[in-house]
Parts: sequence; C-alpha cells; structure tokens
Amino acid sequence: MSRINTNVQSLVAQRVLAQNNNGLSTALERLSTGLRITRGKDDPAGLIASENLRGEQKGLNQAVANADRADQVLNIAEGGLQEVSGLLTELQGLITASASEAGLSSEEKEANQLQVDSILQTIDRISGATNFQGIKLLNGNFDFTTSGLAAGSVSAKVNSAKFTGSSLAVNVAVTQSAQNAGLLLSLGGANITLSSATAQLKLEIGGKAGSREFTFANSASITSIRDAINQFTDVSGVRATVSGTAIKVTSSDAGSAEFVSVRSVDNGGIATATSGIYNLTATNFNTAAAQASEFTTNGNAVRDSGQDVKGTINGLVANGVGRNLSLSTDFLDVSVSLSTAEAQAIGNVDGAGGVGSSAFSITGGGADFQLSSKVDINGKVSLGIGEIAARKLGTNSGVGALSSLASGQANNVVGGSVSDAQKVVAAAIKEVSGTRGRLGAFQKNVVGATIRSLSINLENTAAAQSSIRDADFAAETANLTRSQILVSAATNVLSLANSQPQSALQLLG
Repeated sequence: MSRINTNVQSLVAQRVLAQNNNGLSTALERLSTGLRITRGKDDPAGLIASENLRGEQKGLNQAVANADRADQVLNIAEGGLQEVSGLLTELQGLITASASEAGLSSEEKEANQLQVDSILQTIDRISGATNFQGIKLLNGNFDFTTSGLAAGSVSAKVNSAKFTGSSLAVNVAVTQSAQNAGLLLSLGGANITLSSATAQLKLEIGGKAGSREFTFANSASITSIRDAINQFTDVSGVRATVSGTAIKVTSSDAGSAEFVSVRSVDNGGIATATSGIYNLTATNFNTAAAQASEFTTNGNAVRDSGQDVKGTINGLVANGVGRNLSLSTDFLDVSVSLSTAEAQAIGNVDGAGGVGSSAFSITGGGADFQLSSKVDINGKVSLGIGEIAARKLGTNSGVGALSSLASGQANNVVGGSVSDAQKVVAAAIKEVSGTRGRLGAFQKNVVGATIRSLSINLENTAAAQSSIRDADFAAETANLTRSQILVSAATNVLSLANSQPQSALQLLG
C-alpha cells in the first residue's frame, strides 16, 4: 500500500531517532560530568540519598578540621605549660639552695630571692601571653565557673562538663565515711609512773611517712610526750593530741593508705593494769574500744589503718581516695574534696543553699570543641583549663599559693619558711604536671582517636555517595558507542522512509 499524505514509516523512524539522540546526549553528559545523577529525574530516590550523604560528608570534613584545630590549640597550651614546669623546677633548686644557711651569705639569699621574684613574674606573664588567635588559654578563660559551694566544707575541680541549659547541678552523697588511722595510748595519769627513777618507757611510733623511737623518763607528762611526737609529724605522718589522761595518735590525713603503728620496745615497768594501747571505735573516732595490747617489752606492733570515703556524684558511683571523691564520664569529669565533717557524715552533701540543695552548680566555662558532624551534646567535647598564675598555683599545699614566695611574703627564701615554700612548689609542680597530663591524654585519646574514626567514616561515606551518584565510565562508554551506532542507523532508516512515497509517482505514468 502506497500513501503520500501520511508516511508512517518516517514517523516511526523519527521517534526512534529522537530516542537514540536522547540516549546519546545522556551518555555524553555523564561522561563529561562524571556523574550518573545530575538532576532529580535521573534517579529521584538516588538523588535524595546522595544529597544526604554529601551533607554528612561535608560535616565530617569539617569535624576533622575541628579536631585538627583543637590539637593545634592544645599544642600551644602545652608549650606554655612546659615552660612553667621548667620554671617551677628551677624554683625548687633555688629553695633547696637557700635552705642551706651555713656558708650562705645574706647577699646570696637576696640574689636567690631576686631569681624567685623573676620566675614568679615570668609565670604570670606566660599565663597572660599564651594565646591562640588572641584567645587566652592559660589565664582562666577556659576554666569552669561554679556557684553554691558551702564555705569551708567542699572544694571542687571541674575538668570537663557537658550540659544543656544555663547550669548543671552536681549532687554529692557520702555512703561510707572517711577515717584517719588512730590509736589511743593510755598512760595511767597526767604523768607516767615507771618502776624506778632510772626506768625508761620506749615506744616506736610510725605512720605512712616513716617511724621514730621515743624514750620517756619516769614522771614525764603526757603533754611533753605529745609534743615529742608532734615534733616529728613531718617525718612520721603521725600527730598526737591529749585526750584526758591518754594520748591519741592519729594519721595526718584520712584514707586507706594512711596508718598508725605503735610498738612497746621497753615498758619501763609501767603499770599495765591502767595503761596500754587501745583501738578506737569504728563509729566514734573519739572513743576507745577494747584494749589492743598492754605495754610489754619488745611486744608486737599494734596497727590501725584509715578508711577512704565512698559516695556518689549525680547518681553514679564515684572513686574515693581519702576525703576526695572523683567521677570521670564523657559528660562530667569532676573531683570533690570534702571537709572532715562532710566526709564523715553519711548522706547528701549540702551546698550553700542549705539542707536539700545540691553540693554546687556548674554555671559555665570550659573550652568546647565540636568533634562530630552532628551538632548536639554528644558531638561536643568540653575541657577545662585552669588559670596558671602564681596566685593560683600551689594552694593545695595548705600553706599558701606560689605568690607567697615573693619578696616580703610568708614563704620568701630570705626570711620566710623555706620548708613551706618547698611544699608550695611541690604542690604547684603536681598541679601543672597534672594539667599537662590531662591535656595530653585529651590530645592522644580524644582528639587523635576522633580524627582516625572520622577519617574512616569520611572514606566510607564518600564511597557510598560515589556509588550512588558517580557515573560508571565503562558502562557509559559502552552506552555511548551503542547510542552512536543506533543514531547513525536510525538516520539512514529515516532517509529511506522519507524516499519511499516517491514510488507512488510511478502509478501516475
């Protein structure tokens, strides 16, 4: 059948050619862009998944950059702390040199004090000068702020805290009291009575720091015995107090590491019926329990150990050492030092707000680092860096801050207490080294691990996104070749289809 007005074969050839041209255009577009999906119609579901993964990939890239930035910030802080550590070590040497008075002129002491003052000024300068892009790192700018601490009963150090809202209440409860080690020496009266005027009472008294043997003559008063024991408290770690007609010897501090040991080397004929070594009751440290031992010559030592406090912080079991409770979690890292009264009272520790109030509240501060692609409390890490200044360091020594070593202060090396000065410097060294260790652990175990984890996650996310969105060049080059052949064939067929109606002209003669 021959028609002129409607060439169906040409229409078919045109449609097929258009389809083949579309296929060719698609193959060329994918090969030129490298993408399988460039618009929604290419793969609607695939486009949604790809865009979500691209967003996650961008967030992961920035999280890695944030972790690198955190590492750089802490490197600068570490540099300042390292210099302070070196200065404190130098300070320790100056104190030791100044303590040797024999052969040390006053001019030399004055020269040592000048060096001490210079070191203290340099520490303060480092505290104020260590910065990252103008952000001070060691001046307390990143220290946590607290409120509600009851004066004289609780002190707290916040190393890390993550919370939503304006503050975080910290509730502390004591479940086991802290106790000093202690024994009671009953001596039969205000003055000891021995078998003869020449007899001697010899006692070996020891503690965590060491031991000493004491010898007392007949009629020695219990106050003189107390004073003799206390003269060596720094050496033995044991202090003595008068309790009625007895002497109570206790450890300097509370905790399971503390102990008191008393051994009778020679009883001097003291009346054992009215004298001896007594334990103290577990529920009342001021009351004697049953007699542990009489004063017998070369007897066995009687020993008593202290007890660590136990408790909870915000409902979690805390680690107790002495009178200190500490908790370390990913949301809260805090250490709390309790007064003797609070550490020995079972129950909640009340803050300045009175009965029922939290021990204290964290109201802000800390250095916040975003180490996750998702911005929420889980992806944030907060780190506290205290002020590294002379007036702040060494306060844990109990005899003053590092600034007390300055000229005219109580612990200066010219006319002050060099032994207390050494205690202050030792506490400062411990504090600075502790801060360095904490920052180093954060860099190694948090920042380092985060970078490694995020990098792996980034690789996997990029691979998933690529598998959905990127073009497969092997498949697309095959499609290109196929489309080129089909377009060429369809073009030839269309040419034939267009010329076919001419055969109808032959019927007209």
